[in-house]
Amino acid sequence: MKRAFDFLISFFAIVFLLPLLAIISIAIKLTSPGPVLYWSDRVGKNNILFKMPKFRTMAVGTPSLPTRHMRESKQYITPLGSFLRKTSLDEIPQFWCILKGDMSFVGPRPVLTNENDLLSLRTQKGIHLVIPGLTGWAQINGRDSVTTEQKVALEKEYIDKQTFLFDLYIFLRTIPKVLFKKDISH
Repeated sequence: MKRAFDFLISFFAIVFLLPLLAIISIAIKLTSPGPVLYWSDRVGKNNILFKMPKFRTMAVGTPSLPTRHMRESKQYITPLGSFLRKTSLDEIPQFWCILKGDMSFVGPRPVLTNENDLLSLRTQKGIHLVIPGLTGWAQINGRDSVTTEQKVALEKEYIDKQTFLFDLYIFLRTIPKVLFKKDISH
């Protein structure tokens, strides 16, 4: 049921959002040099790597680090980047990964390959055994304001409680978090 939900919603979202995708793409091209999309290697289910797209919000050549680990990350953000991040519009291209099955709408967020401490803790707790998500229990309970240990504890709690209704609850709780830009640090 979860995969069918993910497939259908992501397919219709991509079709419905095509005009917005085009507008954002044009705006990115007009305001900063480089590609529209940034494809990063992410760790997915069973610690297998996949390519995850986002609208590019950082200048070409920015180090591939989590923003929280960068010194003066604001120097790398493109003119449109801050807006795209705060509104989470930069995440829309990930619907492609949901459509393909590399991601789900709800699950632990896929992490960069160099987040070794987080990857190690996730593997110890069995979190690597589930498909990563666009949003998750840790995102609606703190997002950027929780520590690595708190994030892993929340992700483990999600796995222990996971049901379709719990996923739907998390999905619906994400909407006000995004609209009101709660717990976003960049």
